[in-house]
Amino acid sequence: MAQVDTGSSLRLDPIWSAMREDATEITRTEPALASFAYSSVLNHHRFEDALTFLLSHKLESPEMGALTLSPIIAEAIEQDPVIATAARADLSATFERDAACTSYLEPFLFFKGFHALQAHRVAHTLWNHNRRFLAKFLQSRASEVFGVDSHPAAQIGQGIMIDHATGVVIGETAIVEDGVSLLQGVTLGGTGKESGNRHPKVRQGAMIGAGAKILGNIEIGSFSRVGAGSVVVKDVPPCVTVVGVPARVVGEAGCDHPAITMDQTFSADG
Repeated sequence: MAQVDTGSSLRLDPIWSAMREDATEITRTEPALASFAYSSVLNHHRFEDALTFLLSHKLESPEMGALTLSPIIAEAIEQDPVIATAARADLSATFERDAACTSYLEPFLFFKGFHALQAHRVAHTLWNHNRRFLAKFLQSRASEVFGVDSHPAAQIGQGIMIDHATGVVIGETAIVEDGVSLLQGVTLGGTGKESGNRHPKVRQGAMIGAGAKILGNIEIGSFSRVGAGSVVVKDVPPCVTVVGVPARVVGEAGCDHPAITMDQTFSADG
């Protein structure tokens, strides 16, 4: 078995390096959390190994314990390196956009939106490798544990933030492109019992406000904003703000990157 050069790995992986530094600081400043910091981060050579440990322990159940889940998750991460790459991008997005986030380590350990995203990524890989009952098992567990129900077939890009996360639903044929921000209670759903391609497509850099319901095979344009509590049932153009029930365009998006600025205040001109 090849030896891991931890020093080189840290130099090539600045997010993992920063996480380890913060975890080490926790062992000094919060001795009661020292064991937690070691088991979650410091005992692992690679980010991928820490992610495997995190997910297997978050998702374990009486039916399938962490020791059984761990090799399944590790295999998925090795089969699909995009999982770990996207996880790093999600951490960076959360650190950049969430005013309550002070480090990369914080969302990794505590933010269920991040946890739900990574569980989805593993389930999506299992789904694509025709291990669909196992993928559905992970979907079910993630829904129970994190309050986020995302179908394993849904396509979710990188650099995603799901803030607070409770009550988020993402349907089977939904697409969420890179750089999107979703808040709690968002639904990317269908309009009834239709089959086939029936869920929304959220394009790059869009921000979807808390409690927004986006229904049907419609498109939310790049760098647009959907106001909290809105119900969207038709396409939204790029770079605009929509609000209301049903949602209507009220102006421009107000900035180049609404998913990054996370400005959720709306005026008559957007």
